[in-house]
Amino acid sequence: MQHTLTVHKALAGLGKDYQTEDLLHYYQNKITDDNKRNDKINAVIALFSEYALEKCSRKSTGALAGIPIAVKDNMLIKGLPLACASRILQGYVASYTAGSLINLEKNGAIFFGRTNMDEFAMGSSTENSCYGPARNPHDRSRICGGSSGGSAAAVAADQALCALGSDTGGSIRQPAAMCGVVGLKPTYGRVSRSGLVAFGSSLDQIGPITRTVYDAALLLNSLAGHDPKDSTSMNCPVPDYTMNIEKKIRGMTFALPSEYFSSDLNKDMAAILDEVIAFYKKLGCSFIEISMPHLKHAIEIYYIIAAAEASANLARFDGIRYGRRKNGQNLLETYLATRSSGFGEEVKRRILLGTYVLSSGYYDAYYLKALKARRLIKEDFMTAFKKADFIMAPVSPCTAFKIGEKTDNPLEMYLSDIYTTPVNLAGLPAISVPGAKINNLPASFQLIGKYFDEPGLLQAAHQYDLEHSSYEI
Repeated sequence: MQHTLTVHKALAGLGKDYQTEDLLHYYQNKITDDNKRNDKINAVIALFSEYALEKCSRKSTGALAGIPIAVKDNMLIKGLPLACASRILQGYVASYTAGSLINLEKNGAIFFGRTNMDEFAMGSSTENSCYGPARNPHDRSRICGGSSGGSAAAVAADQALCALGSDTGGSIRQPAAMCGVVGLKPTYGRVSRSGLVAFGSSLDQIGPITRTVYDAALLLNSLAGHDPKDSTSMNCPVPDYTMNIEKKIRGMTFALPSEYFSSDLNKDMAAILDEVIAFYKKLGCSFIEISMPHLKHAIEIYYIIAAAEASANLARFDGIRYGRRKNGQNLLETYLATRSSGFGEEVKRRILLGTYVLSSGYYDAYYLKALKARRLIKEDFMTAFKKADFIMAPVSPCTAFKIGEKTDNPLEMYLSDIYTTPVNLAGLPAISVPGAKINNLPASFQLIGKYFDEPGLLQAAHQYDLEHSSYEI
């Protein structure tokens, strides 16, 4: 087996050079061996060996037949444990399977393990986890991004061929960027959210984390589709995302928002983006500079809306219906004791913030105003897409920082999402693609596309990947 194996190559080799069982044993051994280290990456926190081997015995001819996939710890798989990296859900076993995961299983994919994450997907570093922090494979003293950090680190460390993440404010793209892999956030409604434990219901979206753009397209083919169990799932045809991915993009226009390319942008990151721009110009693409004036408010808008929705969504975790319970003298004390001991500090912080902005006297001043401002951000994007096919932007203000460096400064940690949150507020598709390295640490760029233009987005990203990926495509 090769460290550079991709989903595309694995599909070609399955049944000829190796079997699915060989892949499963390879990744399980890699994870087990790494867990013996004091500085273990801690990306995969549970293996489903019996479940995966049982699925192997059912031969499939689907598009992803025999491909093992690691799954973030917030997506339900019937009969298997799920905790959202939280003490409050430890011991919970899922009663049904997420809609998008059903699609993958129908196409022959096999789920073999759970990946680490920030508790209830709240964080930018995968340090807010009851399993302990996940580490960056490129430098184990550093974070791997979040909240889907375990998924990104597993793929980068060759502990998984590919993985699933969820993106609420950048939680697929940012960890993918920090670990040097590809992260795709589809259009809101393109992939079912049924069976995804909700953080911010109007923001959450499941997507793939892979080694190449082509692999992301392969996974999206099976992930996407209408789900009647999800009222936000769009009932529209699913194209073959690999069909036109090789087509040239000469004549395409990229927009460069001044708000993303200000003097505050890290100079090394800006230099990498200049190289990416030069590459696309050689392909015959043009670039225009634009202004999206409301982007400067995106981080504040995001944290008001996301916290408000989290406050409502997490009210169900009270120890009565499922999950951990700590008994008190009465019902109120039981609620207080269960939630106080079950939730971590970051989750409590966001519940308090969300409850505050939804409370009487503050709803109009904060939450309602944030919703109105969100509309203005959407309009900024719509205006930009009248002039351009794609928008190019950084993914993160910096490369992976040291573990513990920002845990005492939540506001600085929140700014890690400054370039990614606008996409979620608008519901647009976006992809993080590895660029060069800064001081031996991965750095990436982000392409943002029009609603449901994942085909064009993948096509544009694939052109860069063809010449720059460290993996054989």
